[in-house]
Formats: sequence, C-alpha cells, structure tokens
Amino acid sequence: MALIRWEPAREINSLQQEMNRLFSTFFDTPAAATGGSAAGARRWIPPMDLVETDDQFILRADLPGMSEGDVDLALEDNVLTVSGERKIEHEDRGEGFYRLERASGAFSRSLTLPKGVDGDAITARFGQGVLEVRIPKPEQRKPRKLQIAVGDQPPAIEGRAAEQAATS
Repeated sequence: MALIRWEPAREINSLQQEMNRLFSTFFDTPAAATGGSAAGARRWIPPMDLVETDDQFILRADLPGMSEGDVDLALEDNVLTVSGERKIEHEDRGEGFYRLERASGAFSRSLTLPKGVDGDAITARFGQGVLEVRIPKPEQRKPRKLQIAVGDQPPAIEGRAAEQAATS
C-alpha cells in the first residue's frame, strides 16, 4: 500500500477553482443575449483596490487595454462611479477560436464615499492600464475640551489660577 501525502493547500485551491467555475457559469451572459460570437461573451468586472492613508483614500482599478477616453468617472450624492466599456479585440472571420478568456463589455462599479468629502479635491490619473483616484478624507471635527466650574467660581484658565494664588 502506497502512502499519499495530504496537502490541504492543494485541496483548497481545487475547491476555489470549482467555485470559480460554478460562479462563472452562473453569472456569464449568454452570447445570444448580448449579440456576441458563438464563443460567448463574459461579464467583465474590473478588479479594484481601495487603500486608506492618513489623509486620503486611494482607489486603483485595473483596466488593461483601455485608455482614459474609454472610462467615465462620476460623483453624485457621495457615490463615486467608475464605468466604461472594453471592446472585443478579435474579428469573427469564421475561424475557430480555441480559447477566449479575456472578457469584454460594459462595466460599472460604485463606491459610497464618507460624508463631507470635497468632490472638487478628488483627482484621477490613468497610466499603464491602471486608473488611480485620490480622494482626500473629510476634515474631522475635533471635540473641544470644556472646563467644569466648581461651586460659584468660574472655571480656572491657565495662568489665571497662578495669578489668583499669587495675590492671595
């Protein structure tokens, strides 16, 4: 009898691949509904990262094969929306395609921003297929520290208590 070493990481990877396949078949749009080729069209959702620094949020979206003119960026009621469309690059010339994995089509992703964000201060740059949007954090209102009076005396203010002690 041969011993087979169990590798949990391989099992998890296999499970992840099966789940990806299941969700891909469930969420993929049929070619007939989108007017695509016989090979089928896939719904495309570009991956995005949102990073928080001390003074801003940075949104990065991978948009390979697109230019800044293919992407729209809109801010309405504290909701930032990135949308656009990636066109199909191949021609349907009656040739057989062995594998089409690069998805294309329209996309739209929205992100709700914190209240108080200044929309005029948001900046966006596009380079090497990556859209980077910098969103300054809103100014936080800091609580004021109030002094509590003791009895009928007004609250002590720095320097005033020292003057009173010197005159007494």
